Amino acid sequence: MTEPAGRSPVGPDDPVDALATAWAEEVEGTSYVPMAADELQAHLRDLAGLVIDAVLADPPRPDAGAEVGRRLVSAHFTGPATLERTVLLLAEQLPALLGPAVLPASLALTGTLAGGYAAALRDRTLDEQEAIRRAVLAARHHTEQALHASEARFRAMFHEAAIGIGLGDMDGRILEVNPAMTRMFGHTADEFRRLTVGDLTHPDDAPSVWRLYERLLRGEIDNFRLEKRFFRRSGKEIVGHLTLSLVRDHEGNPTYQLAMLEDVSERHRLQENLEYQAFHDPLTKLANRAKFTGRLERVFAQEGPDSTRRVGVCFLDLDGFKAINDSLGHSVGDRMLQEVARRLDDCVTDGELVARMGGDEFVVLVEDSHGVDRLIGLADRVLAALAPPLPLAGQELVVGASIGVVEQAVRETTASELMRAADITLYTAKAEGRGRWAVHDPGRDEAETERFTLAAALPAAVARDEFFVLYQPLVSLADHRVRGVEALVRWQHPRLGVLSPSLFIGPAEETGIIVELGRRVLEHACRDARAWQDEFGDAAPFVSVNVAQRQLVEPALVSEIADLLDRTGLRPDRLQIELTERELTADEGAPLKALDGLRAMGVRIAVDDFGTGYSNLSYLRKLPVDVIKLDGSFGEGLREEELSDPVDEVIVGTLVALGHALGLTVTAEGVETGPQATRLRALGCDEGQGWLFAPALPAADIARMVRRGAPLGDPAATPGGGLLGA
Repeated sequence: MTEPAGRSPVGPDDPVDALATAWAEEVEGTSYVPMAADELQAHLRDLAGLVIDAVLADPPRPDAGAEVGRRLVSAHFTGPATLERTVLLLAEQLPALLGPAVLPASLALTGTLAGGYAAALRDRTLDEQEAIRRAVLAARHHTEQALHASEARFRAMFHEAAIGIGLGDMDGRILEVNPAMTRMFGHTADEFRRLTVGDLTHPDDAPSVWRLYERLLRGEIDNFRLEKRFFRRSGKEIVGHLTLSLVRDHEGNPTYQLAMLEDVSERHRLQENLEYQAFHDPLTKLANRAKFTGRLERVFAQEGPDSTRRVGVCFLDLDGFKAINDSLGHSVGDRMLQEVARRLDDCVTDGELVARMGGDEFVVLVEDSHGVDRLIGLADRVLAALAPPLPLAGQELVVGASIGVVEQAVRETTASELMRAADITLYTAKAEGRGRWAVHDPGRDEAETERFTLAAALPAAVARDEFFVLYQPLVSLADHRVRGVEALVRWQHPRLGVLSPSLFIGPAEETGIIVELGRRVLEHACRDARAWQDEFGDAAPFVSVNVAQRQLVEPALVSEIADLLDRTGLRPDRLQIELTERELTADEGAPLKALDGLRAMGVRIAVDDFGTGYSNLSYLRKLPVDVIKLDGSFGEGLREEELSDPVDEVIVGTLVALGHALGLTVTAEGVETGPQATRLRALGCDEGQGWLFAPALPAADIARMVRRGAPLGDPAATPGGGLLGA
């Protein structure tokens, strides 16, 4: 027979599989069956086996069709076309697979299958209807209970809630309030019922609050939340977090307004206190850096490129405060800062903000300054206010200030540039003598800006090891041979090239990076000196390394140098430490302790730039010093063939005699000519250093110079000539 379109042909080899395959193709998609394709075919294979067994039985068992129909329904084969396609399939395929003899049994089986299918489908529908009926009855029962329980819970919540709850009509009349609301306001429930929502206004209410309320009454919004101030019955103010909601009827029409109010007064006071602490200095009660910065940034944020607005700052730093703080203690220093803050606060007027930036630094911001004259007048008032002595610690203490004044058009600068200019100008005021103000001068500040830029770049430069060391020979004036070298650091700046120490040593000392930089220079110098020691033995030059005041007060300096000498293997007498006369006398205790420790190890100590520090000579006698290096300015009058300044000769002779009287070696710096070297030797100088002998050189050049052993500097040479000797 011809196969129907879309149906797979079947064969006699495996009638059960063939029937199951054709059956699955026929009914797939006719019902929602939660089975994958392989699961569907496996299920229908069981039914196909049951059908074939029934029609082949002797006698046939057509009643098995009813079981097949029930099992189809049980497996959710309940789509409208499922039964029809199944009956047609079995009527056609069973004779084709099993022979024409099974046709009567096949027709009888499909009839019982249809009956069983219909009966099972009816039973399932009745069961579902009964389940729905029972669910409805249960739901009604539970709903009635839930309504009663819900109402009871609502009443309990309404009365026991910690937040205030109030119900009002659409005219604003208050209908009901809970006990928390009465406690919050001090009104009774009856008193509340005589009030309207409008009676709860506050003078500080923003217009936007009542615009939201009007939109709620019109039904445009269903709720809103905000913080609002209210008055208690006693007149005391409270702050509440209000949630106002619209209650609609079953048709969606607004019927009531429901207010829920939490008293957040305590939290609000805590927040205000925290905000005050965040933006005020706890010691002086002035605005702090954060508040000042915020105000300054708002000035710039509010102005456009065409603005004519001007702004100014007076940035001041107290003069001599550190000495008072260190000598009299921090408690006295704190009281001084408080009194200074009070006087500064008295100096400012409307539109001016005084803030403490930290330590003994203060700043006054002048918005809408309209010219530098106003800032200068303010600076004069500040200096006058700080001039009278402060009665503290049983005595009258005087404190002055240096002030940097900057006044500019807002559109011509930025907040950060304004403060950088103020900082630079403050430094200028201090450099000019303190106790005064200086006005920002862009031309003059350019050099200071570069200086500040270098200072800011120093830590990273040290970390990247951008510094290298050169050595300038220290020569015996008796035979012009090298006795030692002074280590001189240079900065290989990636943009500016090689920078001399005069450009970065000062900023390095101010920032404190001099400690790490000095540590690295010492390490480098000691390693080079050890290499010379290995090659030349006792003839090797010693190395002299400058140490700054900040290094001298480092507690670990002595132990670090001892460890360095141990690691490098350099003999202690091959290392000389140089420090200036000012550094020696700045603080007697710290340098003396460090120098005693170094001297005990065998390290030599030299006083650099001697004669320029106005030191106490009796104090110099107590110091563990081996060498004094005369400042080059004293030998300037001795450079020419003919003596140009007899006074210089007398001064040098006196200083040499003093040094020898103390048992010290005397080295002359800045030696540039042969006649100058001759005169210095005649005056008794032991050593010389300068361009007559050699400039600062790499370590390899120093080694070649010592290896050659020739004298340096022809006494008859002109300035700058014969740098490496003949």
